[in-house]
Amino acid sequence: MARAVRSTGRAGNRRGSPEAIEKRRAARSFNDLLSTLAGSAQALDGRTEKRRQRLLKELADGQTRGARELKPLDILLRVQELLELGESVATIRKATRGKKRPKLEGTEVVDAVKKLHKAYGFRPEVYRFVGIDDDVLAIAGIARAR
Repeated sequence: MARAVRSTGRAGNRRGSPEAIEKRRAARSFNDLLSTLAGSAQALDGRTEKRRQRLLKELADGQTRGARELKPLDILLRVQELLELGESVATIRKATRGKKRPKLEGTEVVDAVKKLHKAYGFRPEVYRFVGIDDDVLAIAGIARAR
C-alpha cells in the first residue's frame, strides 16, 4: 500500500535548509581564505564569473537584461561591482568603448556627486564612466586634483 505524502501547502525551498545554506557559505569563505593565504590565483566560482560576464555585457549594450536602458547610477553600480570582483579599469573601459558621456561640470554636479559619494562610497575612478572628471571630484573633496 502506498504511503500518503504530507503537503504543507507551500513550496519548499529549492536550495535546502538554512543550515545547509550556512554550511555552503562557510565552506566557500574558508576555501577562499586559505586559497588567498596560500598565494594561489583567486579564481571566481561559476556564479560569480557568470555575473561578471553579465555586468560587462550590460555595460557594453547599455541595457539591462530586461532591455531597460542603464541609468547613470546603474552604470556606477555595475562598474563598482566589477572593480570589486577584480576586473581592471582598462577591461571595463574596453567593454564600454564608444559609450562616451559628455563631461559634466558645475556646482549642481558637484553637490550631486558629494551626496552620491556620501551615500554609496564609490571609488573615484568609477565616476569617469558617467562623464565626471577628476577636477569635479577634487572640488567635491573625493579625489586629489592632478
